[in-house]
Amino acid sequence: MIQSIQRNQWLLSLSSGFLLCLAFPKIDQGWLAWGALVPLLLAVRQATPRTGFVLGLAAGLVQYLGLMYWTAYTMHVYGQVPLVLSILVLLLFAAILAIYTALFPMLVCWLCRKPWHLVVLSPAAWVMLEWLRTWLFTGFPWELLGYSQYDRLWVIQIADLFGVPAISALIVFFNAVLCLAFLGWVDKRWQTYPVERKTVLRAGIALAGVLLVAAVYGIYRLQAVDAMAAKADRAKVSVVQGNIDQSVKWDAAFQVLTTVKYRSLSLEAAGNGADLIIWPETAAPFYMFHDKLLTDMVLQGVKTAGTDFIIGSPAAQVENGETYYFNRAYLITPEGAVAGHYDKVHLVPFGEYVPLQRLFPFVDKLVAQVGDFKAGRRGDTLVWKGRPLGMLICYEAIFPGLARAMVQNGAQMLINITNDAWFGRTSAAHQHFSMAVLRSVENRRFQVRAANTGISGFIDPTGRILAASALYADATLTAQVALLKGRTLYSRWGDWPLVAACSLALAAPVVVRRIRGRGLSART
Repeated sequence: MIQSIQRNQWLLSLSSGFLLCLAFPKIDQGWLAWGALVPLLLAVRQATPRTGFVLGLAAGLVQYLGLMYWTAYTMHVYGQVPLVLSILVLLLFAAILAIYTALFPMLVCWLCRKPWHLVVLSPAAWVMLEWLRTWLFTGFPWELLGYSQYDRLWVIQIADLFGVPAISALIVFFNAVLCLAFLGWVDKRWQTYPVERKTVLRAGIALAGVLLVAAVYGIYRLQAVDAMAAKADRAKVSVVQGNIDQSVKWDAAFQVLTTVKYRSLSLEAAGNGADLIIWPETAAPFYMFHDKLLTDMVLQGVKTAGTDFIIGSPAAQVENGETYYFNRAYLITPEGAVAGHYDKVHLVPFGEYVPLQRLFPFVDKLVAQVGDFKAGRRGDTLVWKGRPLGMLICYEAIFPGLARAMVQNGAQMLINITNDAWFGRTSAAHQHFSMAVLRSVENRRFQVRAANTGISGFIDPTGRILAASALYADATLTAQVALLKGRTLYSRWGDWPLVAACSLALAAPVVVRRIRGRGLSART
């Protein structure tokens, strides 16, 4: 049964959604995340789980409509979907993502009967929900709470232990303690229990201790990783940002001009002494090695530059009389030979393939220039001069497991090639770049990023953004990149240690209630 929801509860919930939205790029006020959940927690402090779900859904809708508005822009401008239908799809998409936010206060209202339960169990509930969002229904872990801190170096260093969810847990912990402190100050209850001063004091001490440990660890790891990178072998790497507008990218009349532009920028990079030059995703807007004229133009440019290239291009391959399409990155030698390739593993639903196509034959793809893509093999690397490189094409950079799999296979550097021209000048390109930062920290690898219209750049193993290009500008960026070995705790185990701990924490009160319930039944 849903309680009658008061106006102040609606306002508090909507405020949380608004603050969560502001914490991420482009507005980029990450400090707001440390108090963004307090209004929502205050709104549900005496609510039933069902009421908590409704209020959480309201907060989530505000949050994700603000964060994901660019999906309507992409569908309408580049997918030629009518504006009204694009907005309806955005509303549906935001509602689906908002369910995860809604489940958080629902779980809090169900599990956190006492004030101290809130401090212990709310971070665990949030972590489990983020973990589900990473893989459920192919997964869409866009802007998990911890990503809001991507530019706060001392905070994000714990990601090499337990990943982004650990940062999210720390933020939720802070919000929970702040909520209890406020309730204690104004003499209000959590559920039916008063918030005693000693409870707030103990929670505050625990929070201060956790923050101190995180800060000390962060400072220590910053110094240790910098020292490790200084001793490692290095390579001079350049990224080329051709700045080709998506509206003309696949136009046959512009294919030659696009190829000429990338060749010209690449020769500039080669003049800077680059050992490896990287083009963005589908920078070659044709099927490499099928379109002979354009392929020869690219290969001639490679030979003229006299260095190794990684070039993004769609690929077509015939097997047993059937044609398969791939979103591919080619490694090409100075002689113009293919030394290897990587095929994108995590494809974009409705962009690179249509899920459940037999059930939904009327649904077309946004990318109309190609057939359905076929996925590559998880963990594959490109071996360049005997050194494995981890490739992440487009939004593969938001899936920690893909980068981990490559590092487990020996990848000494991460490379993200993407075509963020789909996003226009919206906040999406900034959000995408911010999430890529954490892949470097989790695995302690340099990351090189080449984007068609930006943002291209270099990220060091501590998460420092060493260089970043402007959006919609021609650019070549060059940097010395350390090639690192070894694996972090997160590279080895991923989310499992934290997920296991949170599962046990959430299961404990359920088990205790059942045991007590059986005890009462036995007495009666």
